[in-house]
Amino acid sequence: MISYQNSKKILSKAIIKIQDENIKSMNSLNRVLSENIYSKMNYPSGNNAAFDGYAINSKDTKQIKKKLPQQFKIIGSVAAGAKPFKKRIEKFNTVEIMTGGIIPKGFDTIIPIEQIKFHPNKNKKKYIIIDKKVKKYDHVRFAGSDYKKNELVIKKNTIIQPNHILAFKTLGIKNIKVKKKINILFFSTGNEISNKDNIPDWKVRNSNSQYIRNLDKNFLFNFIDGGILKDHHQKLYKTKINRMLRSNINIIITSGAVSAGKFDYIPSVVRSFQLSNYFKSVSIRPGKPILFAKIKNNQKAIFGLPGNPMSSAACFRFFVYPYFEKILGLSAEKPIKAVLKNDFLKKKNFTRFAKSKLNTTKDGKIEVEILKGQESFRIKSFVKSNIWAILPSGKSKFKKGEIVDCYLPNQSNQALI
Repeated sequence: MISYQNSKKILSKAIIKIQDENIKSMNSLNRVLSENIYSKMNYPSGNNAAFDGYAINSKDTKQIKKKLPQQFKIIGSVAAGAKPFKKRIEKFNTVEIMTGGIIPKGFDTIIPIEQIKFHPNKNKKKYIIIDKKVKKYDHVRFAGSDYKKNELVIKKNTIIQPNHILAFKTLGIKNIKVKKKINILFFSTGNEISNKDNIPDWKVRNSNSQYIRNLDKNFLFNFIDGGILKDHHQKLYKTKINRMLRSNINIIITSGAVSAGKFDYIPSVVRSFQLSNYFKSVSIRPGKPILFAKIKNNQKAIFGLPGNPMSSAACFRFFVYPYFEKILGLSAEKPIKAVLKNDFLKKKNFTRFAKSKLNTTKDGKIEVEILKGQESFRIKSFVKSNIWAILPSGKSKFKKGEIVDCYLPNQSNQALI
């Protein structure tokens, strides 16, 4: 049995290559960028109005005072999205302009509509009256003030979120290069596992498969359900691995049959292949029997998760997903730091993944409560939880007030960076 830290080192050295593909940027949610994205244009593309109002030349107001107001003749109107204004502009001219309208050449500042006085009146708007000097560039949004052409928009190895897609559309970026989604083939194991709704007492519903299937959008993979491997399916499992080696499957994941029981054949079948990296059993709770292997001279890997629901969920979160991060080129997740709300006792030499509840106090502190019911078969505490707290090896007593690392259970902490 190895430590959690050593198991992570093995995973980091057992990288498989994931290819790139070109896709439409509008269809890129939760994909990983393979290259930097640069703006193809200045944004805004032209100087435009930040408010509804009237555009003038600020030089025309140099001599204006309260006692010597000046009338500016209204010569037209500019709407957002309208073609450039072509009329000749003379001294003491103005145009009505809407928010987003391109400012005609010859004008350099905007007076908001709320500040405008009309002549002869609001119903007959022939002139605006200005009775003070106006500064240059008031309420002007300059071309390229947000993004300049060729400026970096999004760095490679970023998980694309809806705000990125908004930028793609705004800047006219239609196609992007991303990492292909990881293809995983998943098997549940054991004669006791059933996909039926109505089962006898000696059967177990196939919940691990459904849990991992429904993580696929949040954890960057395509889920392929391989079905259930029975207790005598050693040869069938070996056949499935051989087929994987010739397919577009990147990773096989099993749930169950990895411990030391009579029908726990997953380790022996996996070891029958030539492997470049391997571990079996890690000093963690829950999930100690976990297995990992990388096939030698092949871009394929295998995970064997324990069968208990919480062991399976924890091992996916803290072994499989970090492996995904590594092979997709993502940076390691940063933990949420939280103050422990209650004491907790564990085995000293084990890393503990604890089902927990995160909340914020009235004075803004982030607290985490480790819930009762930490056994690997208990799902009630998992339903109540909203975070995993990690309690590292090397100490057994964790006291109220200590700071611990926390990770979201059903999506990546990357979304918080």
